[in-house]
Amino acid sequence: MNIDPKELFAALAHDTRLRCLMLLMQHEELCVCELTYALGAAQPHVSRHLAQLRELGLVSDRRDGLWIHYRIHPQLPGWVKAVLQATAAGVEDQNPFTLDERSLGAMPNRPGAPRCA
Repeated sequence: MNIDPKELFAALAHDTRLRCLMLLMQHEELCVCELTYALGAAQPHVSRHLAQLRELGLVSDRRDGLWIHYRIHPQLPGWVKAVLQATAAGVEDQNPFTLDERSLGAMPNRPGAPRCA
């Protein structure tokens, strides 16, 4: 897998893409609806930016019925993983990243979440 450094940093320069990547760094996998809820953004907006991240090879997706789940691409080059890990560590206590994580944690009826019978 070959990722152009200019494309990586251009992807990180957009608020929506950066926030999605930082949430995905904290969670193994997230559904579009979870990312939309956490960011407080419209679904088409988030989906468009996730598609760009997928085209760059930064994330991979899988379909489960109506749900599309995203994760950090497991075959990222080491230098890209290092950039994402350092970025996640550097912003973990800053807004809007802490607010995104808090919003996600408060989301009702999350896909895959345990439910009472």
